[in-house]
Amino acid sequence: MSEYPQTIEDGGGERLTFLRRTRDERGEVLEVENRVKPGSGPPLHVHYFQEESLTVQQGRIAWIEEGGAEQTAGPGESVTFAPGVSHRFWNPGDEDLVGTGFIRPPDNIEYFLTQVYASTARNGGKRPGIFDAAYLSWRYRDEFAMTGIPGPVRRFGFPVIAAVGGLLGKNKRFADAPEPRRA
Repeated sequence: MSEYPQTIEDGGGERLTFLRRTRDERGEVLEVENRVKPGSGPPLHVHYFQEESLTVQQGRIAWIEEGGAEQTAGPGESVTFAPGVSHRFWNPGDEDLVGTGFIRPPDNIEYFLTQVYASTARNGGKRPGIFDAAYLSWRYRDEFAMTGIPGPVRRFGFPVIAAVGGLLGKNKRFADAPEPRRA
């Protein structure tokens, strides 16, 4: 992606806008704005290389890091997830949660999230289609993981489903997929 702002929606209550890419003393940064409907938010996931930070502008955010306690924050407060920390967040309130923040370094997160959101929207807003989820999760396994999905499914099931998807022509939409970052 190169034109900003770029907005993606998952069809289930989450809208993410990629505002711009900038640089600071620590490298490249992707600035974002997130709007989350009450009760919505991404599933338990991890990004192995990226730091993610959100500052609440409106509403409330609830989050949990794997093994930790549920926490909440309101307007003016920030939440930062370190690389490699499995987490999820959601809107626990009655009004839209609006946050601004960043992802550092961006790497392939724009492509990955754009494809996941598009698949989720095509699939009714609840979760991405199985062939899309398998392909994206397997291709970018060193960068991102949906940790709410059991490890054996991610390690053994996804490569098989992705291969079947390839045979059925389901993976053609990913012809322009960028090369994954490897650990």
